[in-house]
Amino acid sequence: MLDLAKTIRDVPDFPVEGILFKDITTLLKDADAFREAIDRLVAHYQDQEIDLVAGIESRGFIFGATMAYLLGTGFIPIRKPGKLPAETERFEYALEYGTDAVEIHKDAIRPGQRVLLVDDLLATGGTASASAHLIEKLGGEVASIAFLIDLTFLHGRDKLEGYNIYTVLAF
Repeated sequence: MLDLAKTIRDVPDFPVEGILFKDITTLLKDADAFREAIDRLVAHYQDQEIDLVAGIESRGFIFGATMAYLLGTGFIPIRKPGKLPAETERFEYALEYGTDAVEIHKDAIRPGQRVLLVDDLLATGGTASASAHLIEKLGGEVASIAFLIDLTFLHGRDKLEGYNIYTVLAF
């Protein structure tokens, strides 16, 4: 088993001074590390009843689409506003300074479908929480939320209380 933490690059002062950014592009370009990360994520859900995988823009697409393929499910993109071509449902959420929003196609989920929500990293939990609310607004059930990385010091799990969460790595 690979030490995946060693394949993730720390980038100081990105995107702003004082932030230590966890860059997963170094993991993604390492075929063995990428395979190991996907294998660990998929193994956790292999025997669970999952109807769809939803990936959060944009790195959630990388993990989510690959997981959907391996789990034998469909894939749903959750995107920033204005990026999806058909009729969408929108959920707006508060940031430290201002607001942001995510959107999903209104016909992406049928009521009762069990959806695995995937992103690369859990930070403050705002985007994941908003995405989970979108899934539920369409009548889907959030079966679980999966992340490659959990930045535990940011307490993102607090915003996701009540959801089943799985992460491969924690920093």
